[in-house]
Amino acid sequence: MQTKRGPRLTLKQREGILGYLFISPFIIGFFLFILAPVVQSIVFSINNIELKPDGFNLVYVGSKNYQFVLAEHADFVPTLVATTGRMVNNVFWILVFSFFAANLLNQNFRGRLLARTIFFLPVVVSAGVVLHLDQTDYLTGVAYDTVANATNVPGASFLSGQVLVGFLMQLKIPIRFLELIAAAVDMIPEIINASGVQILVFLAGLQSIPKSLYEASQVEGATGWENFWMITFPLLSPLIITNIIYTIVDFFISPTNEVIQLIRETTFFGRGFGVSSAMMWIYFGTIAILLVIVMGLWSRFVLRNQ
Repeated sequence: MQTKRGPRLTLKQREGILGYLFISPFIIGFFLFILAPVVQSIVFSINNIELKPDGFNLVYVGSKNYQFVLAEHADFVPTLVATTGRMVNNVFWILVFSFFAANLLNQNFRGRLLARTIFFLPVVVSAGVVLHLDQTDYLTGVAYDTVANATNVPGASFLSGQVLVGFLMQLKIPIRFLELIAAAVDMIPEIINASGVQILVFLAGLQSIPKSLYEASQVEGATGWENFWMITFPLLSPLIITNIIYTIVDFFISPTNEVIQLIRETTFFGRGFGVSSAMMWIYFGTIAILLVIVMGLWSRFVLRNQ
C-alpha cells in the first residue's frame, strides 16, 4: 500500500521559509509594540496637541507642522544638512577602518586568536568608555578649555590638542589645517566604537572566500592589487552594501545625533509633539531617500549569483 506524499518543496522555497522564520520575531514585535506608536506619531504630526489635566485634545492642522519645520524653523534644515554631511564622512572612514582591521585579523599568524581578542576588547569596552567620557566632558572638561585657549584651535580636545596640535603649531602649520587634523583625530574613538559589527561582517566575508581562487591567480602571476580588485572586492561587494546601510542607519539613530537631540528638545521644550512628530517623519523620509540612492548606486557594483 502506497502512502501519498505531500508536495515537495524546492531548495529555494525551503530557504524562503527559513528566512521568514528567522525574521518572524521582528515581524511579531513590530505589530505588537511598534505599529501603534508609528500610527500615533503620524496622527500627531498633522495635529496640534492641547494638553489637559485629564488627557489631551487633537486640533487638526493638516500640513502646517511640516511647512513650519521646512520653511520657518531656524535650526532643523541646517542641522539636517550638516548631520547628513557628517554621516558621509563617518561612513567612509568607518568602512575603511573596519575593512583594514578585518584584513589584519584574517591573516594567518601565530597568536591570531589572542590578537583578535585583544583587538575587540577596545571595540567593546575601552572605545565606548573613552567616547562616553569625551561626550560628557569628564575627561576633557578642564583640559579642553586650557588646550583650546592655548592653541586657539577650535575642536582640539585634550587627547589630540595637547600633544598633536601643540606639536604641529611649532611647525607653523596653518590654523585651518590644524582644525581638520584635530577633528580627524577626535573622531578616532567614535570610528573604533562604531566599527565592531562591520569588522565582524567583513571578517566573515573574507573567511568565506575560497583560498583556491587566490592560489589559481598566483599561478597566473596576478599581483596582490589585482587579487583585491578581481577577487576580494567583487566577492565582498554584497557585504559592503550591507555595512554601508547598517552604518548609515546606526549613525542616524545614534542618541548623540544632533537631529535627534533637536527633535527631543522640540518635544519637551519647544513647539510640542505635533511639530516634533513632523520633524521625525521628515527625518525618516530623508534617511529612506538616502538609503534608496545608496542602494541604487552601489547595486551596479554588487556581484550577483547566477
